[in-house]
Amino acid sequence: MDRPRHSPDDIARLGDSLYDREIAPRVKPEDAASFIAIDVDSGAYEIAPDELSAIDRLRARKPDAQLWLRRVDAPYTHRFRGSRLTGRAVRHVDEQG
Repeated sequence: MDRPRHSPDDIARLGDSLYDREIAPRVKPEDAASFIAIDVDSGAYEIAPDELSAIDRLRARKPDAQLWLRRVDAPYTHRFRGSRLTGRAVRHVDEQG
């Protein structure tokens, strides 16, 4: 497993900045309610209806990606009883960890 190159806070800052600056203007209306996985180092991204598909597609292209995951139409990934889980850094966990 590759070690993270950024702290979770840095991944969040970089991911949100890339989304706001470069990706959001390209998002189509039909992408609403989809998830986006972003490689914060390269700016590569994948949009899919579910989290795992977005992550899997991006990992297929960028196996060592430093991932930031969020919903296209919201600044958070999931919402539970009024609280929000903001986008999250996704780390690869090997079979032992």
